[in-house]
Formats: sequence, C-alpha cells, structure tokens
Amino acid sequence: MLLVVAVGGNALLERGEVPLAQIQERHVDVAARALAPLAGDHDLVITHGNGPQVGLLASESALDPDLPSPYPLDVLGAQTQGMIGYFFLQALGNVLPGRRVVSLVSQTEVAADDPGFALPTKFVGPVYTEAESSRVAAQRGWEMRHDGSAWRRVVASPEPLAILELPTIRTLLGDGAIVICSGGGGIPVTRGPDDRLHGAEAVIDKDLSAALLARDLRADALMILTDVANVEIGFGTGSAKPIGHTTPADLRGHPFPPGSMGPKVEAACRFVESTGKPAMIGRLDDAVDLLNGSIGTVVEPVTRALGPQSDLAGQPG
Repeated sequence: MLLVVAVGGNALLERGEVPLAQIQERHVDVAARALAPLAGDHDLVITHGNGPQVGLLASESALDPDLPSPYPLDVLGAQTQGMIGYFFLQALGNVLPGRRVVSLVSQTEVAADDPGFALPTKFVGPVYTEAESSRVAAQRGWEMRHDGSAWRRVVASPEPLAILELPTIRTLLGDGAIVICSGGGGIPVTRGPDDRLHGAEAVIDKDLSAALLARDLRADALMILTDVANVEIGFGTGSAKPIGHTTPADLRGHPFPPGSMGPKVEAACRFVESTGKPAMIGRLDDAVDLLNGSIGTVVEPVTRALGPQSDLAGQPG
C-alpha cells in the first residue's frame, strides 16, 4: 500500500520547549522509529508541519539588526523544509539502513485572491502570555490570537490547489524511495498572468496539503499523526468523548477549533470523500495500530464505517 503520513509540527517541537536543534532531532528520531515498521510493508510519503519552526525563524529575522526587513514567509518555509527534511533523512537512514530516503523541497500553488490572505488562521511560532503578545504585536505588526491557554501569532493560510513537484514525487516512489515532501504544507506560491511563479506571504496548512497530495498520488490511506490519541468531541471539557471509527458526515456535524484539530478533521474528510479510502488521526507512537484500525480516530466511507466494527452508535450527533 501507498501511505501518505503527515507528522505535526508540534510533535517535533512540543509546546514550551526550547527550540534547540538537538531537541528537534530527538523528536524526529522518535518519529522515525515509530514510522519504520510501516516502511517494511508499505510505500511511504512523509510530510510534516513547520508552525513552531517557521515562527522561530520569523522572530529571528524580525529582530536581525542587519536586515532592513524580515525574510518573507515563503523563504522561511523553504528553510524549514530543508532543516526538518534533513533531520528525517538522517533519522530514517539510521533506523532503515539500506533503504533509499529522499527529502524534496517542494512548492504548493495557491490562488493570489484566496480569502485566507485576509483572514489569518495558521498558528506559528512560540506561545506568549497576553501581555507579551500585545507587546510583540505592537512591535512587529503581527496578528496574535488565543491558542488554548496562551497566545500565538497567526498568519495567512490559503487553500492548497496543486503540489507542483507531484511528477517528481511519483518518479521517486517508483524507484522505491521513501519521500519526504510538502513540508509545512509546501512553499506557498502564486502563478502570475505570465505563468511565472511568485512566493506568497503565508503558511499553508500541512494537513490540507497532505490530503491533496494523498488524493493526487492515489494513496491507499492518509495518516495524520499528532500528539493526541483521538479526535474528541468537547476537547478540553469534562464531557469530552473520543471518536473511534466514524464517517465524514458524522465528523462534519461537530465543531472543531479552526487553528488546530479543525484542519486535521477537514483533511481526513476530504481524502475519504474524494477517494473512498480511509484516513486516520492519532498519536505518532500509535502509527502501526492506527493503520490497523484498532486505535485512534479512523474515518471511512459510510458503507464501511456502518459495518459491525463501527462505534458510531456510541458517539453523539
């Protein structure tokens, strides 16, 4: 089977951790060990988030006294693709000696008039207290928003339209390589009237890009790996209920936070609706069991999820 696996940026750098290279390398080593069993039986395409990392680089660029203006987000996205891709290249090479692994810097086309440019929703960078966020917003002109109990910067996150390196990814898969690509949702680019590409000031949601990538590669499953065991109804409340096997229609009947779980749920639903194949959302450490459907949230077409293994009857809505 061909699996597209999306690893969350927060799984590579946990909230509140010092963003040292060594800490991120340790997290990627853990991710590689969790993914290695899948590589024994399946073809793998791995993508990853970059919210914490691109936000860190943006902060450093904004504070650099030698720069008259900070680096644009598309360039910072390319830098994080190189950095995190390198971490994965090394870690997967160490746990899968002899297996070919390729990290590809890749672009994702978005529309120049996408409404997401005017309504920032994508969280990037470190967390702040309310007082810190007000000070940073005033100094740098950034938009800040609540992220759980803290505050973070939000940036534009337009809809992904096309993975531009798709033919190269297919070629690499055909040669038997594990492919790391579309990191951070891909470098956001727009196409001008002259058909030339231009970088865009945005960070694309990696889960929505992963769903597009999985659909266009005709993958057999989409796995969205994060730091929680299941999608939950009422997450963070005393009445929270985990969702096991479910359908897109059921998931769409519940609200999920737009900056965190919402895009993961939307990505899973899109993939299942467009392909009729399953998508899974769960913990990185549970990757093998998640694929087997014995743990986590498994989104399936109606005809499959309403079978005897479904636990929809135990879910509200």
